[in-house]
Amino acid sequence: VAALALSGRLPRLGRVAAVLVLALLPLPQARAQTADPAADARAVEATRGIVLAHVLTGNAQVDDIADAGLRGLGDQLWLRTSVEPEPPMGVDLEKDELAFFPFLYWPVTADQPLPSPAAYARLNRFLRTGGMILFDTRDGDIAGFGGSATPEAQALQNIAAGLDIPPLEPLPKDHVLTRTFYLLQDFPGRFNAPDLWVEAAPPDAEQAEGMPFRNLNDGVTPVVIGSNDYASAWAVTGDGAPMLPVGRGAAGDEQREYAIRFGINLVMHVLTGNYKSDQVHVPALLERLGP
Repeated sequence: VAALALSGRLPRLGRVAAVLVLALLPLPQARAQTADPAADARAVEATRGIVLAHVLTGNAQVDDIADAGLRGLGDQLWLRTSVEPEPPMGVDLEKDELAFFPFLYWPVTADQPLPSPAAYARLNRFLRTGGMILFDTRDGDIAGFGGSATPEAQALQNIAAGLDIPPLEPLPKDHVLTRTFYLLQDFPGRFNAPDLWVEAAPPDAEQAEGMPFRNLNDGVTPVVIGSNDYASAWAVTGDGAPMLPVGRGAAGDEQREYAIRFGINLVMHVLTGNYKSDQVHVPALLERLGP
């Protein structure tokens, strides 16, 4: 109506009526006033670059270590790769939008409350649209002993019941996480328990001819489950020094280094997918291209 009035295509009476209608329309500011400025500010902060995030547990010590861990991992990504993360953020599952983040580190605590139905809906949408969650029960020093699950492992079972998690399997030796950036066969954190669980490979996955690994699908595992307290191994103080001890002497330094390499492989897998597995197609592509 405004365009017709301004172009002179409405009769004079029509132009007057158009002006009156436009004058009675609600102002755009009225809608802007209903927005949440704090949420808008967090959205801007979360989209200023690659931001690694951790789930807030309500336990201040656990949350502080998670933040310091992702900050330390981000520093190593800056030093060793072309990925340059911004400072990490803690997310409240009950109110924060998750779509801004490629990766969530979730340190599981024994007394963490279950997410609400709305939070579960956000989490499942996050998993379906390419996000990854690293669940860390942080009990790798005692998990597997005594014949019963730890309180953290039981809490994870309760949390996972409301999530659309695909079938999982212990990480196979030819999984892309073993070679996304570094070649790895161990995935320690502050502890070094052996089991790391990822999405199970398709049952029809076959080993590619002449290659040491299978021709897997192109997806990123949406869930990784471990128990090695990874953030504690990555965590740094304000001056960049390791925050918490890992092992003793040279052996501890080596374990921390492998923990950092695992973290880098994990983030590179989130950002690049299974591009390393696509190398199985290189010989066929070169043959097709010809000399």
